[in-house]
Amino acid sequence: MPALLPTENLLELLIAGIFTKNFLLVMFLGLCSFLGLTKDMSSSIGMSMAVTFVMGMASIITWPIFHFILVPFGLEFLQTICFILLIASFVQLVEFIIRKHQPALYRSLGIYLPLITTNCAVLGVVLLNAQQNYSYVGSVVYGISGGLGFGLVMLLASGIREKLLQRGVDMFGGFTGAFLVAALLSLIFVNYFGVIQF
Repeated sequence: MPALLPTENLLELLIAGIFTKNFLLVMFLGLCSFLGLTKDMSSSIGMSMAVTFVMGMASIITWPIFHFILVPFGLEFLQTICFILLIASFVQLVEFIIRKHQPALYRSLGIYLPLITTNCAVLGVVLLNAQQNYSYVGSVVYGISGGLGFGLVMLLASGIREKLLQRGVDMFGGFTGAFLVAALLSLIFVNYFGVIQF
């Protein structure tokens, strides 16, 4: 029977999700929304909250489905399709809530909100939970911390880019500027926290 209670160090998982195994800066997953939404802080905050919610909820739901349905029936090969369908359901819920309660944020997120469905960071967290055989609590902690790490990088990058654009440094306005900020932040994260074996 799969472990429900943590068999791993939860503090290590928390730090890994936010810093040492950051999806954007260390694994380079989820860059599409990073490139498109880090020009302005409000869009970055909205996307960060949406991705964190979807990552956490996907981790909560996919773990029991994987361990109690797919594995016992030998259907592990369906995990990617199953996980994408669950993630798509949560994205639809988030999209509905944001459209109803925050129409301005919904318009600013544009196409990037439905793209959370195929965001490789969201899919990556649930696949890593299954691959690393984390306990249920560990999977949830890793999913939420992965979203928090994603949000941290989005906010850092949007703050840097927004300030530089306000001061007339136009080279940070396009994709080149986003990649430059990502490279600098990645160097800082990897240099400070070290390289982690996956």
